[in-house]
Amino acid sequence: MPLALLALAIGAFGIGTTEFVIMGLLPEVASDYGVSIPTAGYLVTGYALGVMFGAPLMTVLGTKVPRKRMLMLLMGLFVVGNLLSALAPVFSVMLIGRVIASLAHGAFFGIGSVVAAGLVASHKKAGAIAMMFTGLTVANVVGVPLGTLIGQSVGWRVTFAVVAALGVVGLVGVAMLVPDVPRAEGVRLRHEVAAFKNAQVLLAMAMTVLGFGGVFAAITYIAPMMTQVAGFADGSVTWLLVLFGLGMVGGNLVGGRFADRALMPMLYISLGALSVVLALFTLTAHDKIASAVTVVLIGALGFATVPPLQKRVLDHAHGAPTLASAVNIGAFNLGNALSAWLGGVVIAAGYGYTAPNWVGAVLAAAALVLAVLSAGLERRAGAPGPVVAGSVPTERRAAVHH
Repeated sequence: MPLALLALAIGAFGIGTTEFVIMGLLPEVASDYGVSIPTAGYLVTGYALGVMFGAPLMTVLGTKVPRKRMLMLLMGLFVVGNLLSALAPVFSVMLIGRVIASLAHGAFFGIGSVVAAGLVASHKKAGAIAMMFTGLTVANVVGVPLGTLIGQSVGWRVTFAVVAALGVVGLVGVAMLVPDVPRAEGVRLRHEVAAFKNAQVLLAMAMTVLGFGGVFAAITYIAPMMTQVAGFADGSVTWLLVLFGLGMVGGNLVGGRFADRALMPMLYISLGALSVVLALFTLTAHDKIASAVTVVLIGALGFATVPPLQKRVLDHAHGAPTLASAVNIGAFNLGNALSAWLGGVVIAAGYGYTAPNWVGAVLAAAALVLAVLSAGLERRAGAPGPVVAGSVPTERRAAVHH
């Protein structure tokens, strides 16, 4: 794998840390600002919505900017947002800082996925994408638990200051290691938009929303669930997040490996198993050992869907994939926002801290139904291979693959 993938993974590490570290710090942030846990959950929802809207917005704004330079600009925006969160005097300002940081997220992973896939042979593309996303998953093993520990020990503001410093490291890594990739000649915004006329692209994005939403329905409220239901001490949330991160790392690598061989079967297995595990979490959350094992499985099964879903979008929009790739990252976070909100609704309604697990199980099951539908439509159309989106001429399509 090219060394440039390491730089992309470094950036992903910083972004992954800020996205997920808030899960373990919700009680501290809520207490500091004098808001409820469901209200503090808006920091998750707001970030996710910022990714959803920021992904296409920043990608469109960057269509005339070389990809390397755009990646650097995005990391700079990420740093500014996290510094604002660290210094926020009131809850609303912190929420604004979260949204600013989130604007960089979708476009970074979207453009980064295209760059990563373009650096390797066609039969290694899912593996290259998975390698970049390894930074995101490793963040949950190292960055998030460490950030949670720092936040619980010396204050959550210090955590976000450290995250901003990680963003600086990511910016330097991109500047030093990512090659200057020229913009695709002849590919215009209308070609990028044409990808969304492809039903398979839309179905893949819908699977992304529902499948990963299932993960976040449970994980958004992992701190209160594990401390108040399973009976763990507050300090145990740190190592529980490590377990979740280890599951993510393993699931991401397995998903990338098998997506290059049997993409749809990989989705069937991971989504089906995820739905079952989330449903069981309503029971296992009452036992310390069983809940810890379940947290690992949720991380593994959830992230096993990431490389195949991202690759499926790239395959079916490969004439002009940058915008579709970025929007699919936004779709991950639309699922995050939807599930975090729904989880807060069922908790506020008095169903308890395990109720979001049922929400997640239903969302994952719905994603599985869409996967089966997508494969059936593909077989019926007699087109098992990637479908070219829009009307981008052959020579223009070729220009996308550098």
